[in-house]
Formats: sequence, C-alpha cells, structure tokens
Amino acid sequence: VCASGSPFSEQLIRTTRRLADELKAPWFTVYVETPSLAREQQENRERIWRDLRLAESLGAQVATLTAASAPKAIIDYARRHNVTRIVVGKPTTTRWRELLHPPIVDQIIRLSDAIHVHVVSFKKASSGGKPWLRPPRPGAWSGYLVSLGLVAVATAFSFLVRPHLSPINLVMVYLLAVVLAAVRFGRRPAILTAALGVLAFDFFFITPRWSFTVADTEYLFTFLGLFIVGLVISTLVAKARDRAEALRQREMQTESLYSLSRDLAAAVGREAILAAAIKHVRESMQAGMVILTPQGEHLQVAAASEGLTLAAGELAVAVWVLRNLRPAGQGTDTHGAAALLYLPLHTVHQTFGVLGIRLNEASEYVSHAHRRLLEAFITQLSLALERVHLADQAEQAHVLQARERLERALLNSISHDLRTPLVSIIGALSSLREETVPLTEANRQALLGGAWDEAERLNRFVGNLLDMTRLEAGELHLNREPCDVQDLIGCALAAIDRQLQGRAVEVRLAEDMNLIGMDMVLMNQVLVNLLENAVKYTPADSAITIESHIEGQALLLAVLDHGPGIAPAELDRVFEKFHRLPVPEGVRGTGLGLSICKGIVEAHGGTIRAENRPNGGLRVVCRLPL
Repeated sequence: VCASGSPFSEQLIRTTRRLADELKAPWFTVYVETPSLAREQQENRERIWRDLRLAESLGAQVATLTAASAPKAIIDYARRHNVTRIVVGKPTTTRWRELLHPPIVDQIIRLSDAIHVHVVSFKKASSGGKPWLRPPRPGAWSGYLVSLGLVAVATAFSFLVRPHLSPINLVMVYLLAVVLAAVRFGRRPAILTAALGVLAFDFFFITPRWSFTVADTEYLFTFLGLFIVGLVISTLVAKARDRAEALRQREMQTESLYSLSRDLAAAVGREAILAAAIKHVRESMQAGMVILTPQGEHLQVAAASEGLTLAAGELAVAVWVLRNLRPAGQGTDTHGAAALLYLPLHTVHQTFGVLGIRLNEASEYVSHAHRRLLEAFITQLSLALERVHLADQAEQAHVLQARERLERALLNSISHDLRTPLVSIIGALSSLREETVPLTEANRQALLGGAWDEAERLNRFVGNLLDMTRLEAGELHLNREPCDVQDLIGCALAAIDRQLQGRAVEVRLAEDMNLIGMDMVLMNQVLVNLLENAVKYTPADSAITIESHIEGQALLLAVLDHGPGIAPAELDRVFEKFHRLPVPEGVRGTGLGLSICKGIVEAHGGTIRAENRPNGGLRVVCRLPL
C-alpha cells in the first residue's frame, strides 16, 4: 500500500490489512519522498509518520524511499520484495490537472506488468492538493520540452504586460522561467531556458524588434546577467540534486543493513543465517551470492543463489582467499579473471569460510559504494556466524559439564555403595574360609546373614543402574495386565520384610476396587523403592501408611511416613538422578530410587509427586491413568 499523508491514507492502510488477512500474506506500507514532496508542510510530514506508525502497529513492514519518480520507486520496491498486489487511492484531483500531469495511479498501472493494482475509492475529494508539476526523469527530453514551453509562456505573458511595463522589467519574467526550470528540471534545462530567454527577449522586445540586432549596447549587460543567473541557479540545483542522490544511496544502504541485522538476529542456526544473507544481497544489490565453508582441506558450497554454479577454477580462487584472508577475483589485482569476487568471512577469533558474489556490471566491482556495502554485509554475516558458533560451544560446554557432574556422582556412588558391600562380603567369606580360627554356629550364621544382606544390597544397586540405563535409552517396555492392588502391596511388603524389622505398616484400600491395568513387576519395584525411602528417613518406631483409591479416571497409590519431611525447594529435586538429601548416620543409598520410580510411572502415562503433610512427614503420590 502506498501512503502519502493524505486524509485517506489510514483508510487505505486498513483496507490493505484486511486484504492481506484474507490472502494470509505479508504486506508492506511504502512512502516515497520525491524532491517536490520533501518541501511539504510540517503538518503533512506528521500525518505521514502517523500513518506509518499505524501500519507498523497493524503488522506491516514499513519502508520510506527517496526517489525522483514515485511510481518507478514503488514498482522497483514491489519487484524486489515479490509483491503481487499494490493498493492505491483513486485520484481526487480535477480533470484539468490530470491532463497536465497524469495521476500516480495511471503511472503505476502502466509500469505494473504482472502486478495487480487495486484502486480504492473514497466518499469525498481530498482537501489540499499537491503541486501539479512533477520533475521528469533527470536528462529526459521532456525537461527540455517543458523548458521551451516555459520560455513561450514567459514571452506570451510579456506581450500582455508590455504596454504597462518597460522592456527592462520584462527580464524578471524570463528570470522566473529560468528559476522554475532549474528547480524542476536541473542544470541543462535551466541553461537552455536562460539561452532561449535571452534570444526571445532580444527578438521580441528589444529595438529593432523582430531581429537579433541590438541597437542599445546596455542591453548586452542585461542579456549577460540573465544568462549568468541561469548558470548559477542551475549549478546550485545540480549540487543539491547530487547531494540528495547521495543521501538516497546512503538511506538504501542503511535500510539494507538494518533489515539484514534484524533478520540475522532473529535467525536460529547457520542455515537460516546463510539464507537471510543471500536473500538480502539479492534484494539490495540484485546480485548472486555463494557461501563456501571449509570441510577438512577443501571448500564446499554451504548456500548459493538460485542458478549460481562454480567451476573448478573458481574453487581454487576461493581456497586462496581462505588461506590468505584477502579479497580476490573480479575487481581485484589477484585472480582478476575469475567470474566472481571472493571475500573472506572471518572475525578476530575465527574464519568461517568464503563469500563469492556476482554483480550485474563490471563497474560495480570497483565501486566504492558497493564495496563498502559488501564489507558491512560481510561483517554482519561473520558476527552472526560467530554468535551461532559460540552458542553451540556454550551448549556443548553445558552438556559436558552436566555429563561430568553425572559421572562424578556415579563414581562417588560406585566408590562407596559398590565397594562397601564388596568389602563386607569378602570379609565375611574370608572369615568363614579361615580354618585356623574356630567359629561358633551363631557367629557363622551372623557372617552368612551379613554377607547375604550386603549381596542383596549390591544386587539392588546394580539393578537400579541397569534400570536407569534402560529408562534413558527408551528400552523400558511395559507388560500391562490386570492386577490386584492388594496383591501389589502384599508383594512389596514381603520384599522388604527384613528392612521393616517389625515396624508398623497401615494399609488403607478403597472397597470394591477393580483390577487395574499395569506392569506388576515394575510397579512392585516402584512401591518397594518408596517403602525403602520411608524406612531410611524416618525414626525406627514410626509407622508407615499405604493408601490406594480411585479418583476420577486414575488410580492413586500413596506412601505416607511420619518423618521430618523435605524442604519445599527439594520437593521436585528428589526425583533427579543421584540427588540425595542429608541423611541420618548409617543410612546409605545411591540417589537413584525415586528417579527410577518417576521413569516407571511416567512410562505408564502417570505422574508422581512428593508433598509435605500438614502434621509432619512426607507423602509420595503415584497417579496412574485407568
């Protein structure tokens, strides 16, 4: 959509937003500032910026362009951004103005080619017209023709006022024509206007009339002054135009760099960064680009513009650039016969590859403006690649740190929980094997019982490690079958009967519970681990409670104790691997039991949580879907 600061720009913007929503397409709002529009009132500038802010708030990508021709700038922008529809307002000027200067709508339609142009009508005419006279393209023949017309108009006007003014005052009429030609059309049309004005003034108004003969030599100074004023004005206007063109080029470069930096900042991953760079080089410079990255001793194409291929000799030039970190190829003194210009992609800390670019014209390779823009592009691209590289390194460092933490915890656990039962077993067996020391039957049974207990603890420890390995590898397969919850609790209590040592266990089961689908063996291990934790972390004379009932579409199985409970900050961490709380003297463990419980319950599609009881103690609840 084209915004101009008119009272109807807001309606145009909202219409375009609705059209884009219907098409599910991105949309743009463009304002083109021409030399004539640059002199508009401050009030209109405020309306323009207000309209652009409105469009941005509605989701449009906003752009402000500086150009001599608004229709051509709009069409060029549309083609660069693959725009398929342009929305403009219906002309509100009078017919005679349209005859003198074709409306922008008509000019856009003539230049649009395959782009659809939507013309939006308004209920009433716009207030406050714009200047009807627009500058044609610099150097076009229309400027010279209009200059000739200005001289003709000045001559006709001078004929009308000649009876009332002296000939010397008519010079001001021609001087006004020179000023208009210089302001609107540049230096050459202004010089032509000044020359034609001198000739017309001499031919029509200086005696003898109807000839170029000058009877009074004083008029020669008048002719000279008129011509010099035209030269001065045209020179000043030419400088202003050159300055405006330079500003326009810098504005385009700044906009390109801003868009590139925005897309690079939002890109995630190397592929997205390279794609964004190729897209912006194509849009801003209409150039093809290839990016090569090192793979061992060679370079390979990581990304390239569509239709751009490299010959074997081109790869050799890119390798030279990578090794020397200097530009080579087209427009340089090194390998100047190459088809592309090759530039290194590197920062202070690392080199990422080589960028090759193919411009449209040979002069663009040596253009200072193009090279400066390319250097800025390469700097942005290199920094983005370095950011991704550093992010990957940070992630790898984080993974290594977590792995080292896990290995350290595993080694600490193995060094204590694996070695201690082995030492006890070896000590008991060596005492039983020693024939020189007589043992009573009671001592023999005590040694055998101790060795048996340590062997069971060692077996559980190794089993926990294997179960955790299966869980992390995703190799835990459930054997679901209808199970009786009462049988599940009975099996778990029988398995830890020696650890209970006569401790009171209260079982609360809901009445008329149906058979529940679960893996009996794995859920038995869950309940055993929960009961072992309750035994370890509670006083020896405290009771343990097991609850089970149906709540909604889930089975709730809970183990309650009367111990000190857990700090609120530790309630979630107790299910992490190798995480252990400060334990009473003599209590041993690996920190894997609750972690295995969590993995088994989640494999059933359930959840497990720990919560402190209001009157003291801990409650661990398993929730299994029916």
